Amino acid sequence: MLLSPPTITGIILAGGKARRMGGEDKGLIHYQQQPLIQHTINALSPQVDSLVINANRNSEQYAAFGHPVISDELSDFQGPLAGMLTALRHVDTDYILTAPCDTPNLPLQLRQRLMESLLLNQADIAVAHDGKRLQPVFCLIPRRLTDSLAAYLESGERKIDRWLQQHKLVEVDFSDQVDSFININTPEDLKYAAPHNFPLPILGFAAFSGTGKTTLLTELIPLLSENGKRVGMIKHAHHSFEIDQPGKDSYRLRQAGAQQMLISSRFQLALMQTARDPEQEAELSTLLQRLDLSQLDIILVEGFKLTEIPKIELHRPSLGHPFLYPDDPNIIAIATDITGDAELNPTPKLPQLPLNDPAAIADFIKSHFNYDI
Repeated sequence: MLLSPPTITGIILAGGKARRMGGEDKGLIHYQQQPLIQHTINALSPQVDSLVINANRNSEQYAAFGHPVISDELSDFQGPLAGMLTALRHVDTDYILTAPCDTPNLPLQLRQRLMESLLLNQADIAVAHDGKRLQPVFCLIPRRLTDSLAAYLESGERKIDRWLQQHKLVEVDFSDQVDSFININTPEDLKYAAPHNFPLPILGFAAFSGTGKTTLLTELIPLLSENGKRVGMIKHAHHSFEIDQPGKDSYRLRQAGAQQMLISSRFQLALMQTARDPEQEAELSTLLQRLDLSQLDIILVEGFKLTEIPKIELHRPSLGHPFLYPDDPNIIAIATDITGDAELNPTPKLPQLPLNDPAAIADFIKSHFNYDI
């Protein structure tokens, strides 16, 4: 007899006062063109059987995200444990998987790693550890501990670590994804949580269609790959695409309904995944988590021109398009095909690079990122 896998409800904790954010409801603050909580929903919902938002104000706004909203049964904003207890009392799944609303780069393997470690160690609770410290609000808790948590809170205790330590706890290593736990507590954090603080250099190429981004990149990548340097590439497509060939076994298996298809050989490995919501574009921060950073030295990005990463704008005056740099402070240089001693009008107060000279652009990139050759 096959046993059914444990069922899990994801709980997004958005019930705090956000004092360091001036009292503004953090989950509703916009980051990279979306409310913070939307980033968490995008990352957590594919990992759980159902999703619930724990919020103590703005319930109608949170309900608009399409998931049930529950408020703490305890009054006066008594912390994450109060939200966890309310969730445990409202769900009917075996476990709850909790995450805060202010962590936009949530690990995509949160459920998998926590559940595997919990079962392997026969533990009561699994909690993420980023290699330096415990991340107690990222935890997997069985519903059978509801009474234990209720008694703890009724005693007047509020420290989450103390309650966790009362049970057999397994700390799950996420030291390879430490940036996944960066949360946004203050207005300053909004500026520093963007992917441009990634552990590897990231450079985007922004331009209107027809400017020649892909052509330039095919010439740049060999120049940046000299002396063993390893280049990663992320490209955004505005249309559907197919990398698997109709008639091949992997294509047939995916068409049969496999939501993720991983195919591997001695030479290549490819993951093909069906989008959960075709109306929802994948975020760059989510895609970055899928790269094996230990195998890369720099990441180039084509598209995602609204994302806050350093970018080179490609501009051909002959196409008649406006500049992008006046509305994007992340543009660090303009690459253009203007010839001779002529200048762009208006002249950007940015380095001006020859668009048709990939070697010169490669030299600029190496200098800008201190990219040793």
